[in-house]
Amino acid sequence: MAAATGMVMLLAAALAILAPPARALDRSEFPPGFLFGAATSAYQVEGAYLEDGKGLSNWDVFTHTHSEGIADGRNGDVADDHYHRYMEDVDLMHNLGVNSYRFSISWARILPRGQLGGVNSAGIAFYDRLIDALLQKGIEPFVTLHHFDLPYELETRYGSWLGAGIREEFDYYADVCFQAFGDRVKFWTTFNEPNLFTKFAYMLGLYPPKHCSPPFGNCNNGNSQREPYVAAHNFLMSHAAAVDNYKKNYQAKQGGSIGIVISMKFYEPLTNATEDILAAQRALAFEIHWFLDPIFFGEYPKEMREMLLSDLPEFTPAEKRLLQNKVDFIGVNHYTAIYAKDCISSPCDLNTYEGNALVFATGERDGVQIGEPTALHGFYVVPEGVEEILRYVNQRYENPPIYVTENGYSQYSNNNMEDMINDVGRVNYLQGYLSCISSAIRGGAKVRGYFVWSLMDNFEWRYGFTVRFGLYHVDFTTQQRTAKMSAKWYRDLLMGNGPMDEVRTLRSNS
Repeated sequence: MAAATGMVMLLAAALAILAPPARALDRSEFPPGFLFGAATSAYQVEGAYLEDGKGLSNWDVFTHTHSEGIADGRNGDVADDHYHRYMEDVDLMHNLGVNSYRFSISWARILPRGQLGGVNSAGIAFYDRLIDALLQKGIEPFVTLHHFDLPYELETRYGSWLGAGIREEFDYYADVCFQAFGDRVKFWTTFNEPNLFTKFAYMLGLYPPKHCSPPFGNCNNGNSQREPYVAAHNFLMSHAAAVDNYKKNYQAKQGGSIGIVISMKFYEPLTNATEDILAAQRALAFEIHWFLDPIFFGEYPKEMREMLLSDLPEFTPAEKRLLQNKVDFIGVNHYTAIYAKDCISSPCDLNTYEGNALVFATGERDGVQIGEPTALHGFYVVPEGVEEILRYVNQRYENPPIYVTENGYSQYSNNNMEDMINDVGRVNYLQGYLSCISSAIRGGAKVRGYFVWSLMDNFEWRYGFTVRFGLYHVDFTTQQRTAKMSAKWYRDLLMGNGPMDEVRTLRSNS
């Protein structure tokens, strides 16, 4: 206890002796009822990968059979052991002052083999306990049905999202969750970042089922020119079926809302040349419009249709009718802005996230970086980018309710506890991005909530445990959670302890 008290005093002292602020931030700048939360996902924190009837997931198998694809060769078998420590973690959230928690449900914990295997009652019981514990602390559950993980049997049966049969499987899974938890869960999202997952899984071969082909990568299986769009089509129709079911059979009696979460960088043209301006537009089309245009307008964006031709699926009349069930909100996962360079007029490396749009993304222009680099490659601190992306979504999709469902700052993981705890960079990041979100709200964007990624350090997919995003430091050997400076800063903001000042630099003698 004395050590913990000493750490809190050290953080308080460090915050007290920072350089003068550029601008103060106050919770009162955000609308009444605004959700302030933190986020995690099932595979990244739960562990207990084969306990209480849970089936193997695609990520369980991938991290064991393709450990070379993970930066440190590790896996999420234990991760943060949240499955056993969820009560401790709910207490952390309560002490932090958040009024909402965004988490995902493990599909393989609910339906270990999909429809064929039946419902795992122990899996239902775990999420019942978690949801009840959150509500007892006044924390609103904000639930994602699919955050990259699904039963491994469905990967072997359908190639994950390549077979149309996955649509019925997801619809059934969503229905089980609506029935089991919908009396208490008022915020649902069908998918987390299907645009990012589809590229990583079927274009670049970095995620399971590890499909790709040249020039985007060299895998044993896959067709990078076609499979990402087949998978995306099945994602979209699975989403549409679940939304249709929720709105017809559950929404009126349960009183909740349902949306989808899309990964969104903001792309700035590298130069004022027409080619780069068009490249930035294409990058946005292949990032955002790809999934949101069908949901809002019933069609894929013209930029994609013109480039991909028959490789981009067509919506049937029945599919268009199903898509008419609009989402209640859009979830925006935003971390960075970046420059877009055209790859049509001058060839460049296409084995990149933006390669299918014939765009090369770079963080540097004329020798100057777009913002401070972070531990995650290609992610820079550019607070203005979130305001731009919120304004863009607001205008293109006619002012929908928006939740910023992920936003956060990565540190390199190292053995220096003091470096990890005194996360000045993260405090600066949160201050800057929340200030720009406040500005977007004043400009008319209907932002209804904000979730820091992440509540605690966890397994960061292909980066393993080599980078950390948490407000709480986790010692993965002892599972001890320790509040970082950013947790203190966020808590003070949420508790209304006066205007929160921007962190610039710690005095050299601190």
